[in-house]
Amino acid sequence: MDKQTWTAVDAYFAQALMPADPVLDAALAASRDAALPAINVAPNQGKLLHLLARMMAARNILEIGTLAAYSTLWLARALPAGGRLVTLEADPAHAVVARANIARAGLDSVIDLREGKALDILPGLTGPFDFVFIDADKTNNVHYFEWALKLSRPGAVIIVDNVVRDGKVLDAQVEEKVQGVRRLAERLTGDSRVSATALQTVGGKGWDGFILAVVN
Repeated sequence: MDKQTWTAVDAYFAQALMPADPVLDAALAASRDAALPAINVAPNQGKLLHLLARMMAARNILEIGTLAAYSTLWLARALPAGGRLVTLEADPAHAVVARANIARAGLDSVIDLREGKALDILPGLTGPFDFVFIDADKTNNVHYFEWALKLSRPGAVIIVDNVVRDGKVLDAQVEEKVQGVRRLAERLTGDSRVSATALQTVGGKGWDGFILAVVN
């Protein structure tokens, strides 16, 4: 099997299980038109985030790494009335596209997009959060995770995206992005504060995966 087959399978299930959504489609189109990197979550992965947040009845969500707000919209739609989502984006160009996508979705009153480096913003946030999605620069994964723990309640879910990276996670000498993933995995080893696992994924985004942790 190869990426072409994985992509076709993604498309099959997306068509079967996720009706066309003009708002989400427009968010992806806006990202492409602005020449943002094509590193957004896939539609089926966005729906997974949405369902996980709904399953745990999350009222307060934190996202580290907004890009064009595609995953942000999926998560915000999982919130009940009165819920809130705080999302952090370091790149001003990304934030412009994200704000437009959030406004088009009519979610300005639900989503609080804060622009700047996450490690500068996180100390000023007020929790507790029920659900945290980390999808930013991988070199700071450990730092983001530590802040996620500080800002989360017991029972909260923390998801860290892009941890497999085509299997490169096995190579201790590879690029710094992978080192960030490995540092996080090593930090979680034996950490009594959380119970964690990792899942591999294949699809239109290639071979990757995510860490899922529940705060004890």
